[in-house]
Parts: sequence; structure tokens; C-alpha cells
Amino acid sequence: MTLRINEIDTCAELAEYIEEVGLLPLLPLSLVSIPGWSADEAVTPACRYTRLSGGGWQWKLWDWKGQLIQETGCAYGRFITGRAAFVSREWWSHLCNWRRARVPAPQEGSAEESILFLLREHAPVVNRDLRRLCGFTDTRARHKFDTYLTRLQMGTFVVTEDFEYPRDKHGREYGWGWSRYTTPEERFGPQNFRAECSSEASHDWLTEHLAHLLPNATVKQLEVLLG
Repeated sequence: MTLRINEIDTCAELAEYIEEVGLLPLLPLSLVSIPGWSADEAVTPACRYTRLSGGGWQWKLWDWKGQLIQETGCAYGRFITGRAAFVSREWWSHLCNWRRARVPAPQEGSAEESILFLLREHAPVVNRDLRRLCGFTDTRARHKFDTYLTRLQMGTFVVTEDFEYPRDKHGREYGWGWSRYTTPEERFGPQNFRAECSSEASHDWLTEHLAHLLPNATVKQLEVLLG
């Protein structure tokens, strides 16, 4: 399998690519440098972040995120080295199976446990509303909330279901948007969100798949990616 670079210019093509590669970071990873392995590198320059001469910006790839989640049924969130990635439904079940065995559930009385409890009660829920429900309202607390939420996503306890955007007085969407979170159990079903095999088998299949996808990656890099 060859990674595509500067080739994709439609949301439909990117949806097919996500299904093909299985695991695809949104942006290039800084912790593990593997050129070409990201949605941002796969799309043509016209689909990447661009500042407009009159002010503002456009970013087709960013605008496609919600549509990609809905059309492919993939998982999206901070799953790879704490960075956003798309994971196809097939490979999500194995990633979840491996991570759930490796990453313990949030400890009783912890902030992560409280966030996950409230998410389960209110899912799907927009990021800012979940943060308010959990009491993380000032600037410093918001940073802590984001850290806790990233840990939960890395543990495969939280996924993004879609995105919501504020609208101006003319009804037009603007800004970066808000993630709408849910649990994989809710999104994929309580019996279907993880693979029905041993966590070691899921790890081996994921390792083999990534080694085929990323032939120049070292064994250590593959282990970092799997978490």
C-alpha cells in the first residue's frame, strides 16, 4: 500500500482513503515523524489551511471532518500520540480492544471518572457543554479539562460523533466549531465497539497492519503509535 500525497481533492475520495488505510492522523505527527501519513498531506494544497487576502481563512479538510465521520462510520478523536485521527470501523474495534486492556478505566473519584460519568449521562454532548457540566469554567480549568479529555480519548473511552458550529446573524456557520462527544459503546453499540478476540491478537494485527502501511517505521515508532 502506498500513501497518497497531494492527490485527494474531494471529501468522497478522502472517505475511501480512510477506509483503505484504516488509521489516518488528521495532521502530520510531531512526536513520530512519518512523512505522508496524514489526511492533511494526502489532500491537495487547495484543501489545506489557507489564509484569505481579505482576512479570515478557509480549510476544506477541516470542514469535511463531520461529513467523514457520518459517511464512513469511522471513529474520530485524539487516538494517536494524543493527536486527532480517523480510525475506520474495522480497525477501531482492535484499537479499542488493545487500549482497553492496556489503559485502566478512570480511578474512582478522579476527574476523568467524573467526566466519563457525565458524558454517559448526557451523550451526545458538545464540548463546551460537557466542560460546563463538569465545572471546568475558568481558563486554567479549561486546560485541565482538555488534558483529561485527551487521556479518555487515548484510552478509547470517548469518541467524537460530529461537530457543531456557531452561526452569525445571517445564519452562516463560522469559527472552528465544537466537538460533539459520545462513548464508543453508544456510537457503535454495546456489543460491537471492540473486537471479540484477545487484546494480544488485536495488538499483533494492528502492528502488522501499520508495519505494512508504514514500511519505514521502526519497531519503537510502531509501539509509540499503538500506545
